[in-house]
Amino acid sequence: MHKVLLLIVIPLLSYGFWLSDEFKGIAAGVSIFLFGMLSLEQGFKAFTGGALERILQKTTNTSWKSFGFGFLSAALMQSSGLVSIITISFLSAGLLDLVAGIGIIFGSNLGTTTGAWLIAGLGLKVNIATYAMPLLVFGVLCVFQNSKQLKGAGYILTGLGFLLLGIHYMKESFEHFETTINLANYAMPGVKGLLIYTAAGIIATVIMQSSHATMLLTITAVSVHQITYDNALALVIGANIGSTITAIIASFGANIQGKRLAGSHLLVNLLTGIIVLLFIKQFGSAVDIISENLGIAASDSAMKLAAFHSLFNLAGVILFFPFIHQQVLLLERIFIEKRPAIFKPKYLDPSAMDFPETVVESVRLESIHLYENAIHIILHTFGLRKHDLQENDLLKQLIGQNSHTIEYDIDAVYERRIKGIYSAIIAFISQADFTWKMDQSSKLSWLREANKHLVEAVKDTKHLQKNWSRFRTSTNQATINEYNKIAYQLVLHIQQIENFRHEIENNELPLLSLDALKAIIKNDDMQMNRAIETLIRKQQITPETGSSLINDSTYMYSIKKNLLKAAETLFLSKDTSAAKVEQQLALNEVEINDVVQAVDTPSTHQPDR
Repeated sequence: MHKVLLLIVIPLLSYGFWLSDEFKGIAAGVSIFLFGMLSLEQGFKAFTGGALERILQKTTNTSWKSFGFGFLSAALMQSSGLVSIITISFLSAGLLDLVAGIGIIFGSNLGTTTGAWLIAGLGLKVNIATYAMPLLVFGVLCVFQNSKQLKGAGYILTGLGFLLLGIHYMKESFEHFETTINLANYAMPGVKGLLIYTAAGIIATVIMQSSHATMLLTITAVSVHQITYDNALALVIGANIGSTITAIIASFGANIQGKRLAGSHLLVNLLTGIIVLLFIKQFGSAVDIISENLGIAASDSAMKLAAFHSLFNLAGVILFFPFIHQQVLLLERIFIEKRPAIFKPKYLDPSAMDFPETVVESVRLESIHLYENAIHIILHTFGLRKHDLQENDLLKQLIGQNSHTIEYDIDAVYERRIKGIYSAIIAFISQADFTWKMDQSSKLSWLREANKHLVEAVKDTKHLQKNWSRFRTSTNQATINEYNKIAYQLVLHIQQIENFRHEIENNELPLLSLDALKAIIKNDDMQMNRAIETLIRKQQITPETGSSLINDSTYMYSIKKNLLKAAETLFLSKDTSAAKVEQQLALNEVEINDVVQAVDTPSTHQPDR
């Protein structure tokens, strides 16, 4: 698509350069302006290493807060496109829900209109080139510094400088363009003009991928009477509809939620554009009333155009913002999520790679996906399903009643459910372009280890399965009981982790609950080994069977520890001050051993049963 546009645009530009020197100035102004937009976006991205993400998460828990965040960020960054990219990245990573995402888009639509007021009110009435030069000098100076923050500030300053310089070149060139060709001679009144110029605004915005650039062209052209005010209104409508192209392109690499957000952006802007076109006379009259109250001269078409731009987007907010939840239901029907193959990654979207926090959250969610698959394999090894965990009083019975051999190919299931996701997670983490001083890098390191623990747990289950399946059909009831005990302890451990997972939000110090589980694991291991020794001593099982049981109880102990270590990373936040306090209160390995021995001491002198 981009190559086709390039093949069309280059000949047209070349013809324009041959036709007029003033056209060169306009084209150069647009190019400098767009480059300024890119520099501005690059600068703001330098500050998205955690602060912006945390602000976004805390200020988007209601629709109105989301709207406010979208408005302020678009007004500050002067780029609704960047806001759209950030929102889609966070939505794809699961840091935002669709309602919050749509709220942000509504706010950014209105916030981006501040740019039109700045261009019309300041850019066309002041020699802004004199302000551009210092910004460029100081900006370039900061860009060459080593500090990431200084580099970001430098890109922002150079971006602002290029924006002002682009406006200056376009203004100067448009003022002299009339000597070559007067675009006002091509004015089209009536419905035909509205439709054609709206289409022109859409096309121009899609090509430049910046509604700001289209607005700048329109405002500067109307200020020197190169186009009529009525046709300029249509161009503004087209620019607003075309502004959705950035979100649409960003959604190509996003998951279904990102595509729904882009669909909402297009739907709202398109319907708003149609409504405004149908009631263009009423909107024109409203702009006249607003301009009169604001002291804007009737002949100041540029300022009136800025007022129309704001009114257009405000109308969209008033008409559609109250129906966000209905939009979500509609989008879920239009964009139906296909049930992904279980072995495919669900959250590792390329769109999440733009920001450190979304990378971390995507990996965390995908790691939980891997955890679910690992639990599935372990439970199926013993003939159970996850819903069986809810049967507290029947777990032993469910395990014991499966007296027949359970045919379950762990190797095949590992290839289908684990290997692909695990490989994708490792590859995704390796693509993260962070310095190892960043907090996100530490989180990714923890998550990598958590995934390793899950894979080890599945591999240990495979080793355990061989003897468990063989000895469960033994004629020796003591052997059957011990292997059923191994299965029961593993399943009970998974149930305890699941309880910890679901109750963690209401637990003030969840890490202390992990201490209890660690102590239980250690104590169960000691009790298991003691029971096996007793059975061998009483000749209830053979030494060969006892050695197999000891090996398999070691596998059980390893599976439990690996699952618990993974759960500690996946379900317990490690970046809060509370987590640091919990880490200090938590028992270490030596202390856990002491607790287990203290609890177990009274029972060590009891006679064998």
